[in-house]
Parts: sequence; C-alpha cells; structure tokens
Amino acid sequence: MIRFRFSFAFPGPKSFCATFVLALSCVLLSGLSAFAQEEPDDVLKVNTALVQLNVGVADRQGRAVTNLSRSDFKVFEDDVQQPITDFEPTSTPFSLILLLDMSGSTQSFRPTLKQAAYRFLDALAPEDRVAVVAFNQKVATLAGFTTDKRKIAKAIEYAEGKGETHFYDALRYSLEQLSKEGKRRKAIVVLTDGVDTQMRNQDRDSAANAHTNEEAIASVKPDASAPLNAVLGAADRQGVTIYPLALPSGDPKRLPFAGPVQTAIYSSARTRMQMLADRTGGRLNEIRRLEDLGLIYAGVAADLRTLYTVTYRPINANAPAGKWRAIRIEVSRPELVARTKPGYYGR
Repeated sequence: MIRFRFSFAFPGPKSFCATFVLALSCVLLSGLSAFAQEEPDDVLKVNTALVQLNVGVADRQGRAVTNLSRSDFKVFEDDVQQPITDFEPTSTPFSLILLLDMSGSTQSFRPTLKQAAYRFLDALAPEDRVAVVAFNQKVATLAGFTTDKRKIAKAIEYAEGKGETHFYDALRYSLEQLSKEGKRRKAIVVLTDGVDTQMRNQDRDSAANAHTNEEAIASVKPDASAPLNAVLGAADRQGVTIYPLALPSGDPKRLPFAGPVQTAIYSSARTRMQMLADRTGGRLNEIRRLEDLGLIYAGVAADLRTLYTVTYRPINANAPAGKWRAIRIEVSRPELVARTKPGYYGR
C-alpha cells in the first residue's frame, strides 16, 4: 500500500485530475508530440520569441564571480551576436521547487534526506520562493511557493511514502507549477536515483535480447526518450535550470551482480539525468556517500546564488523548424569562464 503522510490539506481526486489534465493540455498545445509512440525520435522544440539563460561565471581557480553587469556579457547564437533584452544580477530571487523522491528506494535513509533538505533551506536567500513536491507513483505538492521556511520545513518533516518512481511525471508537474510563477528566475532541485519505473520497463524491453553489457547499453537510446524530451522542451520554454542529485543506489557502477539488462537500465537513467543538467545549465551532483548529502544540498544553494539571468530575442527567428541553435556566452574579462545551457531546438 502506498501512502504519503502530510501535515497539509491535499487536493482530492477531482482537483488532482484537473491539474493533470491542465498539464497534459499544455504539453499538447505546445506542439510537442514527444509522447506519441510512433515518433520516439521527436526532438524538443521551443518558441524562439525569447530565450532565457541562467549563467554561472567563474575565474580560472573555479571561484564564482558575482559582481558583473549587463555590459560584461555577450550572447551568441550560431556564432551570431544577439541583442540582450533583459538582465538579472546574481542577487535576484529564485522560484524553485525542492523535489523529493519518496519512492521505496529512499525509505532506508529518510532522516538523512530530511536533515540535508533543511540545510538546503538555510542556505537560500530570504526572498527565494520555495515549493516542496514529493513523488512516488503519485505526485503531490507538500507546500506551495512561499518564503516561509518554517512552513517548508514542516512539509519536509511530514513527507513519507513508498512504491514506484515516476520521476518524469514529477518533473512535468513541477514545471507546470513553475509556469505560474511568471517571469521570475526558476530552478528545480531533485533528489532521486533517476530510475523512472515506466522508462525502466521500456529500457528493459529494448535490452532484452542483448548478451553483453555493451550490447545492452547500445540498444537503449536515452536521448530518444519521449518523456525526457518533453521535460527538456518545457524547461527550455521557461528558462528553468535543473539540478539532479543522484543517489548512489542508482549508480550503474555499484550494481551487485548486474546482468546486461540491469546495467543498461541504470546506465540510461544516469545518462538522462546528466542530460537534464547539461541541457538546462545545471549540474549533476553524484552522491558518493549519504553523509555528504547535506554538503551537496548546501553547495547547490550556493551555486544558485552565483547565477546571472540573461534574456535575448533571437535575430534569426525564421530558422528551419527543428534546427539546433548553439548558444555561447562571452564575458568581458578573458580570464573568466561562463557556463550556461549549450543551445536548444527551434520551432
């Protein structure tokens, strides 16, 4: 039996269904056909009216640089400089979702998980708006967007559950909630092993006839995943940065006595998590020891505080649909390095 134990009132079945229908409608209206089984190789496509980038800048020693201004940045799309229409300094507040995996794979270390999440809250800025979302085979908001850290901490305290891992349903739901936060800077911080139950079943079928680990891994195409591409498309449209915190239980290198199919499933799951981070300008944080979880959470909060937001309107708005548009950021001081998402697919 699967349950969540919360201290807040939760929407009933009718309101939950309404939320799901709304999210599904948004996906359909966006022009994405990623869920169609007959088109598994569909690319993610975004409206090119505006492109929002969260940008981190560091010196050669890897130290964050947070005192730059709009005039210090240049944005290039396909090697053509683009006009910057908006700029937000690193001190601008975020709207972010703390996404917690409450499936069976996290039951054994819930106290550690929760203590680490509290540490994350302590490292955020007072004006940051945070929502807490938990998932197993269901997805639910434990606390809506608020700056009240006591309310957020209480939601984390009472989060419980077990069962399957519907990771990509949770990401789509989180992106739908962030869409209601307007033009604020946005991010998702998610703790999970990344092994989505539904995608695991599909990967198992793809690797069923493989005889070696190499054959099994090659038989699964992580980047052709429809749920992954739908999430990347939605994140691109809003300029959401995703920080996956990868639990050691999902590390393909740590699987005991794993056969080719299991190796392929876990390798593909980890590859998709890396893509979520890379394509949105975030970082994949691989947790080696659960004791380090608090430090990693605090590090992510610190990283958020070093991001600028640069928005531009592409000059070439008539580029062919589905064409990859490469993004490059330059800063005025040559000794500095800027990090953001590498590009997007136009529509």
